[in-house]
Amino acid sequence: MMHDFIMAEDSKLLDVICDGPFIPMKTIGEPAVIVPKITKEYNDADHKAIEKNFRTKKMLICGIGPNEYNGISACQSAKEIWEAVQTAHEGTTQVKQSEIDMLTTE
Repeated sequence: MMHDFIMAEDSKLLDVICDGPFIPMKTIGEPAVIVPKITKEYNDADHKAIEKNFRTKKMLICGIGPNEYNGISACQSAKEIWEAVQTAHEGTTQVKQSEIDMLTTE
């Protein structure tokens, strides 16, 4: 299914779905505090890592139908899109547990 497609495309893209988007960080101050970098501070590695989220989002969006697009259009990351699609198709954890309980009772 979609998972197999992503794995075939680039196994690193699955990390973006599971872990969320990469946010470049830097350490500043005394005591040291870790904060997000501003765009002009990004290096090549930062840009490549950020690009993975855009590629993954593009693949997920291309893999859904037009009726599902409205449910994910507000999602900011590939992880959010994946979770929205899973919930739409499989239901939330509570829905799944209710279905299991109902089937067990029958």
